[in-house]
Amino acid sequence: MARRVAVFAVLMVLAGCGSDINNKDAVRQGVIDHLSSRKGLDLDLSAMDVEVSSVTFRGNEADADIAFRARGSQQSMMQMKYTLERDGSRWKVKAKKDSGGGHAMPASPPPGDMPAGHPPIEPGAKK
Repeated sequence: MARRVAVFAVLMVLAGCGSDINNKDAVRQGVIDHLSSRKGLDLDLSAMDVEVSSVTFRGNEADADIAFRARGSQQSMMQMKYTLERDGSRWKVKAKKDSGGGHAMPASPPPGDMPAGHPPIEPGAKK
């Protein structure tokens, strides 16, 4: 009987370790998976640091502020807000129309050099 209880306890611990996704690493991975799956988005994530600045968990949803910067740089290049939803043992970014928010980007590029491969930005250029 004691052996059954010990085995059950070990199984419960192991099951619990893999299912708690309410953490910044799991949210970060959800955002990276989302960006990697976007067709037409010419984005080299290996050249960027992606950091979860803050996250708020609300049951099966999470609101996250994500900072993107050139790898090794301390200056944030862009801040974006994401709403994610739990999908099994992962977080998935909700479609913009469903998230109630949008992407918050700086009005103009920050001072300094742009990441390698970024096209030149001309003052007053139309988007």
